[in-house]
Amino acid sequence: MPNNQTYRYKKGLSVSYRVAGEGKPLVLLHGWGSSGEVMWPLAGQLSDLRQCYVLDLPGFGNSPVPDRPWSVDDYADLVEQFITDRELGETDLLVHSFGGRIALKLCARPEGKTLIGKVLITGGAGMKPKRSASYYLKKYTAKLLKAPFLLLPPALREKGLAKLRSTSLWKVLGSGDYRQLSGVMRETFVKTVTEYLEPCLPEIPHEVLLLWGQNDRATPLYQARRMEEGIEQAALVVVDHAGHYAFLDRPSHFASIARAFFEE
Repeated sequence: MPNNQTYRYKKGLSVSYRVAGEGKPLVLLHGWGSSGEVMWPLAGQLSDLRQCYVLDLPGFGNSPVPDRPWSVDDYADLVEQFITDRELGETDLLVHSFGGRIALKLCARPEGKTLIGKVLITGGAGMKPKRSASYYLKKYTAKLLKAPFLLLPPALREKGLAKLRSTSLWKVLGSGDYRQLSGVMRETFVKTVTEYLEPCLPEIPHEVLLLWGQNDRATPLYQARRMEEGIEQAALVVVDHAGHYAFLDRPSHFASIARAFFEE
């Protein structure tokens, strides 16, 4: 993503972002394994209506990996501080997938009630998924494999666990996202995806549009309906013939709905 600007966060962490348009600020947050680049065309479609800030979250795109594993709260801290330091005032959010986790956390905070205006969530993560029997088989097999190493002294434990993680069996047990990660981002993935955010929903007073792909398999429609039920001012709109990336599958249709929401 060319013409990036840099925001210096805590301990010198450089966060890459790009700005387009004029008007009330709108922060766009991407999903896990993606970057701000995927959100940039959407920002272009809204740039005559909002001043769009498209971030590369730490560990993605042009923003470096944090110096330690981050939680959802850490990412929410970053977005809150970015809005404050840039003196944006009340800021709207448009978030996808993992960005949805961050939005839910931020909006449920006391500070979020004044910092954040309208919120559009598409394919948002954070709800506890329905799990298959095969998932639980993998989960408890992994626990059994790890159990003997947890009895060892710390140095031997970490050495043993590292060897276990390198085995083909362990790689089969992990998710696709997990297998592609290592170090800080692998631990960040585990910390973030294992936190379920249903408790945040009743604390969110904002006007929230849930704009969801009908065929979303990563965050199915039942999760959107759970958000709609839990957030007082939420409304769900389903995009036909679209999946997890509804804004890419049907860009003009998605943008027209987003414009109508933010124009009100």
